[in-house]
Amino acid sequence: MFHYLDNAATTPVRPEAAQAAMDAMLQGWGNPSSVYALGTRAAAHVKGWRADVAGALGCLPEELFFTSCGSESDNWAIQGALELNRRKGRHIVTTAIEHAAVLEPLKALERQGYEVTYLQPGRQGVLDPAQVEGALRPDTVLVSMMLVNNELGTILPVREAAAAIRRTGCPALLHCDAVQGFLKIPFTPKGLGVDLLSISGHKVHAPKGVGALYVRKGLKLPPLIRGGGQEGGLRSGTEATSQIAAFAAAARLGASSSGEDQARMAGLKARAIQRLAQELPEAVVLTQGGAPHILPASLPGYKSEVVVRFLSDRGVYLSSGSACHRGRPSHVFAALKLPKAQQDGALRISFSYDTTQEDVDALIGGLKAAKEGLFPTLS
Repeated sequence: MFHYLDNAATTPVRPEAAQAAMDAMLQGWGNPSSVYALGTRAAAHVKGWRADVAGALGCLPEELFFTSCGSESDNWAIQGALELNRRKGRHIVTTAIEHAAVLEPLKALERQGYEVTYLQPGRQGVLDPAQVEGALRPDTVLVSMMLVNNELGTILPVREAAAAIRRTGCPALLHCDAVQGFLKIPFTPKGLGVDLLSISGHKVHAPKGVGALYVRKGLKLPPLIRGGGQEGGLRSGTEATSQIAAFAAAARLGASSSGEDQARMAGLKARAIQRLAQELPEAVVLTQGGAPHILPASLPGYKSEVVVRFLSDRGVYLSSGSACHRGRPSHVFAALKLPKAQQDGALRISFSYDTTQEDVDALIGGLKAAKEGLFPTLS
């Protein structure tokens, strides 16, 4: 028996999604590009699955293109936007708390001569919309801003950024990494006013290895992969039908209960905050954020990596930040300029539709045991 509280890193695959993948592998395994019946049936399934994911996202099926993951979607959006706007400037605006799938490509672009402005959040991880407008210039060609921060759960002002771009007449395209926002908070790409938006399957109970990029209708995004012409000619390569089938099943089910799921996660988050205050007053909630599924907290004086391992031995799983950090200090927590003890002890607790009160209780019990059983650091 274990208690999983690291759903921002990955989520368990829904049984229905696993079954959909199995059916696609064992029964609908034809190549969607083939012209005979086995292939045309597979193509019809892909069309239906695309409509399912698009429906959950709130966009047109023809605006949705399947990828291998959220990171690929982010990279494609950035490179494609810059190629489209290559004659309009070389300035990019982003935030200091983006996922590495955005920050690393931008660092590479800086080495190629692009100028990147990194907007800094306040102590609570909140970004002032005025910061975005103040950073825009006539040569700004891309703004890339996540919807929900993957370590803090804060909601960034994407909609306000879109309005600022329109208001100033800036030529920038707006990309949004919505990997942590999809099915966690209500939104649609059109409602946000974005040009490009990334999502990922394994954050919403589909398998790893599938994601999608929303491309606003009318935007002529350059191809990511040239070849056989799949995905509207923008991402060639035989479609990963089993992963796409699972993604569609998970998205369809998630959308059907999203309001109930979000309320459940918010309730568990509130319970965790209340119990921390009552039973571990030394613990610090770093920010309550706006998303219902992420709670960053700290046990000052205790190294987060040590606490994570201690909890793991008790069957309680959470993280000390993004899974992509692999033990390195989190640039997100560093951006908040927290006291060193809080930053060293930072933990990310994240919930899902199937998280239980027992999971939260096991977490509190484990943290109390860690405080009693571990030696505090001297830092």
